[in-house]
Amino acid sequence: MEYVKPWLSIQDQVDGLARRGLDVGDAGAAGVLLREVGYYRLTGYLYPFRESEPVLDDRGRERVRVLDSYKSRTHLDDARDLIDFDRDLRLLVLEGVERIEVALRTQLASSLGKLSAFAHEGSSAFVPTFTQPRTDGDGKPLPSRQEVWLERVRERQADSDEAFVTHFRVKYDGRMPIWALTEILELGQVARLYMGLRNDIATEMAAAFGVPTKQLMQSWIATLNYVRNIAAHHARLFNRKLVIAPKRPKGGAVPLLAHLTRQEAPKQFGTYNALAMMAYLLETLDPSRQWSVRVAALLRAFPSTEHLSVESMGLVPDWLELDLWNART
Repeated sequence: MEYVKPWLSIQDQVDGLARRGLDVGDAGAAGVLLREVGYYRLTGYLYPFRESEPVLDDRGRERVRVLDSYKSRTHLDDARDLIDFDRDLRLLVLEGVERIEVALRTQLASSLGKLSAFAHEGSSAFVPTFTQPRTDGDGKPLPSRQEVWLERVRERQADSDEAFVTHFRVKYDGRMPIWALTEILELGQVARLYMGLRNDIATEMAAAFGVPTKQLMQSWIATLNYVRNIAAHHARLFNRKLVIAPKRPKGGAVPLLAHLTRQEAPKQFGTYNALAMMAYLLETLDPSRQWSVRVAALLRAFPSTEHLSVESMGLVPDWLELDLWNART
């Protein structure tokens, strides 16, 4: 299908939003906001305020059709407030991920380093599926996951302008021990290496963060990388349904997160699930829970309206009174 919609000036965009039922307020201020954030970003934050209607699909199942018009009493300031809230949320997420990521690198260097300075290059620390050669669907040989990982790390070394990387490049032909190499790893590279670790080594790492199993920790690291990428690219985060969601601990395995599996817990994995997981991991680094308290304060200040509440983030409001979100005394 050929795209035929015309270019619209800022004033055209303001007029179009008004025709769809949005109270744009002062047209000049509305234009300033559109110039700052853009039409598609703005309407993304306005999406929860659109009218909808029930419809039946081809199989007779009830679905919801979202309409172009906005619900009554929807004001442009509703989107402006959400944009500001989401910006503050992304900054907190980036801060939290940074602290966890650095701690993960440090723990990885410790767990592998005590085996060998170059344990990441050998096979003894890893499961066979990580180190053994593979084949594609036609039986053609493929490099092992470890070889792929090492090649990408070498590329990162080659692109690095860190002084210590240059030192190893000049003096040791680029070969770096794991306790130095971890300093330049991206979180995605940490995640892939962790996935390949033997269960006993991976479990030891997880235990340092109070996580009972490799499977759970692996899931949480993947979610950390996912939300970090969302936040780093300034994408909408507050009401996102997580594509890469953290596994919820079973039973009482992690008491501080037991509320995630209660009967009233939303079935969909919203952003709150990632925030709760991060708060738990950060407790091992910051027992005072300063980050958690700041996140809870922001969530309590969610710009609620008659059409939208903090529950859109995947939580029950009473959860913010749980121990996880309160400072230690």
